[in-house]
Amino acid sequence: MAPAGQAAARDVPAGTTPAGKRTPAAKPPAETVKARGGWADYLSDKALRAMIRLSLMLPPAARGRLMATLISKLVAPLAGYDERAMTNLAHVWPDMPESDRRRIAREVAQNAGRTMIENYDVPGLLARMKDTPVTGAGVAAIEAARAEGRPILFVTGHYGNFEAPRAALVARGWRIGGLYRPMANPFFNEHYAANMHALSDPVFEQGRRGTMGLLKHIRSGGMGVLLFDVYDSAGVPIDFLGQPAPTLTSAAEIAVKTGALFVPFFGIRKPDGVNFEAVFEEPIAHGDPVEMMREVTRRLEARVEADPGQWFWIHRRWKPKRQRRQAEKRARQRSGG
Repeated sequence: MAPAGQAAARDVPAGTTPAGKRTPAAKPPAETVKARGGWADYLSDKALRAMIRLSLMLPPAARGRLMATLISKLVAPLAGYDERAMTNLAHVWPDMPESDRRRIAREVAQNAGRTMIENYDVPGLLARMKDTPVTGAGVAAIEAARAEGRPILFVTGHYGNFEAPRAALVARGWRIGGLYRPMANPFFNEHYAANMHALSDPVFEQGRRGTMGLLKHIRSGGMGVLLFDVYDSAGVPIDFLGQPAPTLTSAAEIAVKTGALFVPFFGIRKPDGVNFEAVFEEPIAHGDPVEMMREVTRRLEARVEADPGQWFWIHRRWKPKRQRRQAEKRARQRSGG
């Protein structure tokens, strides 16, 4: 693990030095912009970098409020995130009043804004989480596993700040790798990926090569974390909040293959909007990977039901229309039609 001071140098938006001084930024040639994603991606990334840079100049509480406001009042409505969150809420809780769905969608966007800027200040997040109590029924088990050199695979969802529990352990000297899904915007992905590495290495890009890299790291006695709550057409349909949600079983399979302790954790945002609970739950016993992922899903469900505004409803977690089309296609194939 790189010391906090080194992490800071890596956690600086492009166009600045670690000391915060601006460096000349050459405008990329038009052909380069076009090849890497186009002007829309380039300009939106520039706007986002400016927003991040401006926010990082403020004290933590103020920057959190600023980003919560910008994302919830500006970005989420324009990008359709509010509508998507409300659609997902209606899918699982059809009897929920529209006013409640709208309120939750706003809370989701606010949490997303706070989480983004918190995770872009890696030294600050580490400093804050170093003194945050680590709690939950799984704490004794993970401490024992670390002492024994047994690998640990943490699993979580996009709830609260999902990096907060990892930061709490990294700040205490733990080394925890991970797997990340690259952003669609290649310009934004450059600094997003660098920021992922700043917290704790090794970090692997999602895909076959990345999964094999994480598997090797865990198998050698390392620790890692995976987020499981995203739609994947290759996943097994597991009920999440009462509706089938295709879920990959790879996290459970890695734990079984490597003998890693399989531990759900959650970074629960406190009412002040700034601090967190870092909760490590009871480890999940090894067995059938599908059943293991069902249990992980139940753990996340309990958190979402307790405070739905902390989960990332913006994700297309269920995609019911796509699921129906795929089911119809499989039915035709079975019937020979």
